[in-house]
Amino acid sequence: MSQEALVAEIRGLRERVPGITDAAVAAVDGLLVAADTAAEIDPESLAALAAAGLGLARRTAAVSGRGPLRQTVTHCGGGYAVIYAVGDTALLAVLGDEGLDLGRLHLETGALVERLDDLLCGRTR
Repeated sequence: MSQEALVAEIRGLRERVPGITDAAVAAVDGLLVAADTAAEIDPESLAALAAAGLGLARRTAAVSGRGPLRQTVTHCGGGYAVIYAVGDTALLAVLGDEGLDLGRLHLETGALVERLDDLLCGRTR
């Protein structure tokens, strides 16, 4: 796994989607793998909290019988926190301001999640 490649992928997402302020890739146990965050965001804390949120959302999806979790969106007073499942072992956390284009974000992350999973697993397509 190349940390530089992971950071390049999440930086590219920030460049393509208006409103993204921060992004991180983490393991589902909360350990930070790669981040592109502002100075006021602690990437390790973001990774840990995103993992906890992903765990709760996955359990909710399982109990409700709606199929595997793809994403969870939290709309806050000043923006959004969106967590995407990356395979079974990782996640992508994206923070955005009120101007975040959620539709564009969801479109962009479909292929991105697959690329991140490949990078994390050492696969090439």
